[in-house]
Amino acid sequence: MTAAGAQSPATDRGEWFPLLPGAEVAPASDVVGAFARGQELVVWRAADGTPQVWENRCPHRSVRLTLGQVVDNRLSCAYHGWSYAADSARCERIPAHPDRTPPANLCARTFTCAERDGTVWAWLGADAPAAEPPAHPLPPGWAPLRTLSLRCSAAMTRLALAALGWRHEGGALWSGRLGDQPAQALLLEAQSELAMLHLRCGAAGALRDVHALARQLRADIESQAGAAAPATEVSS
Repeated sequence: MTAAGAQSPATDRGEWFPLLPGAEVAPASDVVGAFARGQELVVWRAADGTPQVWENRCPHRSVRLTLGQVVDNRLSCAYHGWSYAADSARCERIPAHPDRTPPANLCARTFTCAERDGTVWAWLGADAPAAEPPAHPLPPGWAPLRTLSLRCSAAMTRLALAALGWRHEGGALWSGRLGDQPAQALLLEAQSELAMLHLRCGAAGALRDVHALARQLRADIESQAGAAAPATEVSS
């Protein structure tokens, strides 16, 4: 398990969240935004490939760090260029004062993270993780397909997946089918009314057809979730 800096609490109950496929974050270059249970995050990699998961906020002026860039193994804010080192998240450079050493306690807020079975996970909670993220290895010949953004809660998504014949395998993992192709999905509770499904499959057919089936799955989940949601009362 790899950790990025000192853990910061986000919830009282610790939990691993599958943020995104690791292939979406290239080492020493990509800066990617993510959410987990309403916490806005920035995901990037150190020069050695170690994933970094931080709060998406520069300690200086609270500008989103996703607007910045990776320079010399540091994440640099786009506003005033303050740069924070990989792993420690400590500020190491302030361009307006190049000869000054930033205070040791000037750090970005970080979260424990790990990469396992091709997915970057983040631990949100006041307690330290007692174990690595759950193992969800890809079956032989399988690969990540795409991530679906769903305009419904994670709870509604679970109900919809079950209604559509998908099976809960424990934790974030679900298994089902896209047409005649077996598939898996890792469910992420991103925000209160936004869920993400990281789809993986061993598609033997045309990739275009599988993507079309994935889009149909999203439409079906949102339709099921909408039908299951309680009706809003209208006062007279």
